[in-house]
Amino acid sequence: MNNAFHFQDTSSSLSGTLRRLIDGIRGQSVTLRDLMEAVGEQGLLLVCAIASLPFLIPVSIPGVSTVFGAAIILISLAITLNRLPWLPTRILDRKLDTNKLVPALEKGLGIVSRLDRFLKPRLSALTSGGVTNRINGLAIAAAGVLLMFPLGLVPFSNTLPGIAILLLSTGMIQRDGLIVLGGYVFIAITVVYFAVLGYMAYSAGQGLMGLMG
Repeated sequence: MNNAFHFQDTSSSLSGTLRRLIDGIRGQSVTLRDLMEAVGEQGLLLVCAIASLPFLIPVSIPGVSTVFGAAIILISLAITLNRLPWLPTRILDRKLDTNKLVPALEKGLGIVSRLDRFLKPRLSALTSGGVTNRINGLAIAAAGVLLMFPLGLVPFSNTLPGIAILLLSTGMIQRDGLIVLGGYVFIAITVVYFAVLGYMAYSAGQGLMGLMG
């Protein structure tokens, strides 16, 4: 599990692979290990992209952000270190509710289908070279940390980092630097959004203390 690896470009569309995955897990009991095995040769970046899809709705599915967020962080760190990932058995083998997961993936499929039309190799400086891929891997890990913030009931708190992960992952898969750049933009938007939420919570607390004092 500690061997170095290199990503291969794929000629298959992300939406096509995702459709096969959805058809394969529909009505089945599924774990993250099953999802990783199902995506096959398209690799770890595709796992990150698929794991981001349930969060492309304003309010995420309870409990999923912890499992998928942790998996995204560990996988992206493996990408950064150019190593195959180690994931705890508790995360790999936790049962996921496909009755909720499949509809979320199908919503994401519509977005991915539209995204497929725009993916093409460009701005290669943002997707080529070991150092660049390591930086991009760290960016995915940072978005994964933001995804795990305990704000699941706050609208868009999971959606914004989820979009960042999707853009970074698919951009790296298809060597599309413009899409990767979009991922960085959404990380910045997420940080600003969380800072505003934190400031509002602080101001509300100060106001409440003033009323009580």
